Amino acid sequence: MAANANGIAADGSSGTPGKQLGITPPISLTGPTEREIQITESLVEELKKRNMFESPAESKVREVVLGKLDALVKDFVYRVSLEKGMSESLARTAGGKIFTFGSYRLGVHGPGSDIDTLCVVPKHVQREDFFRLLPEMLKARPEATDVAPVPDAYVPLIGLKFSGISIDFTFARLALQRVDDSLILEDSNLLKNLDERDVRSLGGSRVTDDILRLVPNVNTFHTALRCVKLWAQRRAIYSNVMGFLGGVAWAMLVARICQLYPNTSAGAIVGRFFIIFAQWNWPQPVMLRQIEEGPLQVRVWNPKLYPSDRLHRMPIITPAYPSMCSTHNVSQSTQTIMTQEFKRGAQIFNEIALGTMQWSELFDKHDFFYKYKYYLQVIASSGSADLQLKWSGLVESKLRQLVNKLEFTQGLLLSHPFVKGFDQVSITHTEEEIRQVATGTIPEAVAARTMVEDLPKQEEEAKEKAEEPKDEDSKKGHRIIWTTTFYIGLAVAPKDYNSSGARKLDISFPTQQFMSVVKQWDQFEESAMGIIVRHIKNTELPKYVFDGDDKPPPKSLKRPKGKNSKASSSAPDDDSNRKRAKTGHTVAADGTAALPLASNGAAASADAGCLAINSTDAAAPAAANTADDSLPPLPVQPGKAAAEVVNFQLATGVAPATISSTPAGPVA
Repeated sequence: MAANANGIAADGSSGTPGKQLGITPPISLTGPTEREIQITESLVEELKKRNMFESPAESKVREVVLGKLDALVKDFVYRVSLEKGMSESLARTAGGKIFTFGSYRLGVHGPGSDIDTLCVVPKHVQREDFFRLLPEMLKARPEATDVAPVPDAYVPLIGLKFSGISIDFTFARLALQRVDDSLILEDSNLLKNLDERDVRSLGGSRVTDDILRLVPNVNTFHTALRCVKLWAQRRAIYSNVMGFLGGVAWAMLVARICQLYPNTSAGAIVGRFFIIFAQWNWPQPVMLRQIEEGPLQVRVWNPKLYPSDRLHRMPIITPAYPSMCSTHNVSQSTQTIMTQEFKRGAQIFNEIALGTMQWSELFDKHDFFYKYKYYLQVIASSGSADLQLKWSGLVESKLRQLVNKLEFTQGLLLSHPFVKGFDQVSITHTEEEIRQVATGTIPEAVAARTMVEDLPKQEEEAKEKAEEPKDEDSKKGHRIIWTTTFYIGLAVAPKDYNSSGARKLDISFPTQQFMSVVKQWDQFEESAMGIIVRHIKNTELPKYVFDGDDKPPPKSLKRPKGKNSKASSSAPDDDSNRKRAKTGHTVAADGTAALPLASNGAAASADAGCLAINSTDAAAPAAANTADDSLPPLPVQPGKAAAEVVNFQLATGVAPATISSTPAGPVA
């Protein structure tokens, strides 16, 4: 059967029948049972209900857009070639080519998804040419809008929309005289004589293509990965920056299960995914192939050689040279949370196989804002959208350091970061209102002038936003304050029954260190940027975090008896906000509640201090996701159980908790 340039056959297989994919033998070569085929069909129906597939018309638009962008890149290379003094004929043959990567290249994008696109050019075209000339060429096209170059990013790019589709355009320059349409990026020798930024830019496309080459059946992989991505997003564990996993890491986990069960269906792959990773013997790495040496003097992941690599808790290693750990941000807390979610997934899948649950229940929304009694709010504030975009991004990138430090706090079992921040914009009339907004104690009058509004994603858009007046109030000298609030759930250890009275959780040291780290940013301005860490109870969570769901009413474990005793379910009013400011919910490192005000109205920083825990408070367990922590058995084939257990142990580093040779089926 013919295969394409990436080694993928027309039927979705790897095009290499009989070849072992992965670093250990498959656990089982058996095909799917009738029940597993039924489960896969119902999974696809559920994914369709949730609008996870784009229409053929939308797919066609993407193909047309990519065709136009490829022609534009060739024209760009042609113009630069002429500028460099090349002849007309040589300039015409210099070429240029675009490659896609990320979710679009993996085949798991949905309606409205962006396209990660790589522009590859010959050696005489410089990065400066890319950011100088290509934006001008894009802006001249009527299909292109919101063109925003970001040359100083970790991976420099041009963001834009083309025919309504979001494009992230990155750049890589190869040490070649010309770039033909036949070029593929698999050969590691192409990385020779490139600077670090070019190697980094090429990495996304090379990793994505390698994943597709290393799965036995691409169609099965597509369906299983769509399911896992949706599940991870719904359960709020899809975020590399917050210490969970990003898209590439989830794709590699699914690809590894496909290697271990090369002939089964997508529904069965999802079930094995949960069972296997719920008991994987971390830090045994997940690798799709052995780490390869290459032509560069660069570091590749090697825990035997590099002590820092031994610190990775859940190493998932990219297959393309130079191999790196894609999960170095994972902490003890986020690993615990993901393991509990794997167990929950395994239990629900088992019920799906038995016919007592539906796929929709696997995708139930996370319970983060219902799960803990205590939360930390980290509030970053400033006076304009463009400044807030940079400032909140910096705070977000450092937040996992606070999570890591909190894990060493005595009495704290787990620090659980939420995967995103919440942006708000407030119109303030007085200096006191500015202080209240920046410290999170917003009275009702200011709340009426506060909106939940996402920050623009690109700096140019943010600058335009900053120049827009919000309403007539802004024309009267009133100040607009942007805030981004991040949340960390705190799981407190159960109380020692031999102790009495209130307990205190001292989190002043980790918060002080976090504040120090963010203030070391070279663009930090004390007068223009605010940062505060404060602790609140679950009853004080603002309504916007529930995203339209019901906010749980405040509960008291000790209720006074009497006709006037009544639990209020309303949000805190002005008086309660003032009372909270006096009672230490926002305190400085020395335990005081005073918060100085910056001269421009931005909040000065403060640290959370000691969190008082009443003796009657119920402890929040670290493993609060499931009532039953037991795992369903690993399905094995009769007569082949011993071999499958051996291969399971070779792959995971541990024997399966339990096995079953009885196929799961609907309960009669």
